[in-house]
Amino acid sequence: MNRSPVLLIGFTLCVAGLLSAGTARETKEAERLENATVAINEIMQSPDNGIPQDLLDRAVCAGIVPSEKKLAFIFGGNYGRGALVCRQGGDGAWGAPSMFTVGGGSWGLQIGGESTDIVFIVMNAGGIKKLLQSGVRLGADASAAAGPVGRTSGAATDVQLHAEILSYSRSRGLFAGLSLAGAVLRQDGDGNHRLYGREVSPQEILIEGKVPPPPPAKSLDAILTKYSPHGGSSFGIRQPPQESTKKQG
Repeated sequence: MNRSPVLLIGFTLCVAGLLSAGTARETKEAERLENATVAINEIMQSPDNGIPQDLLDRAVCAGIVPSEKKLAFIFGGNYGRGALVCRQGGDGAWGAPSMFTVGGGSWGLQIGGESTDIVFIVMNAGGIKKLLQSGVRLGADASAAAGPVGRTSGAATDVQLHAEILSYSRSRGLFAGLSLAGAVLRQDGDGNHRLYGREVSPQEILIEGKVPPPPPAKSLDAILTKYSPHGGSSFGIRQPPQESTKKQG
């Protein structure tokens, strides 16, 4: 019996399965970025009940965890995956995203499960550099506070104004400041590998600006640019030179 056709069919199906699995993983990252775009747009469409404009304009980075799943019974627990985007050099255009995970104990007593969007803004270079470390505990390794809500930060407390990270949540249409103290944030190397198709570090993505935004991130950059086209503060590092144009003549 000639087994060649059988082996060929088996090999083809195996390759197709691997390609399908890879596409599914890539789609998850793209879908996460798309959901993050929708979340930040819907939040900022209500300026009286959103992130204060002056704080957003001061922020060097923004992190979004779309539809974080809370599985809780009395004490509860949280886990989510999101995207972190920084202004290039800290004060330039919005750049490429770095994927991350966040997890920790319950914020308040809960019973049942609900879907929640988490948004946080990083207010200075010190804050983002801390987030690049492995397993950062918010509130301990990096100062964090529930962010004020409204058109301006006029009612913000000293704690909020001096925090490195200000965080918010949106659940069932309600948007409010949320303390992420105790949560652990980790950069997602596997997610970045799937998104960019190669090994690239969060430092290279967020601080050094060595990679351009991938196509799935263009909409998120556009919506952040719409609501805060300018702002931030310099990271204090030299950015890589742009590709020089060919000499004339």
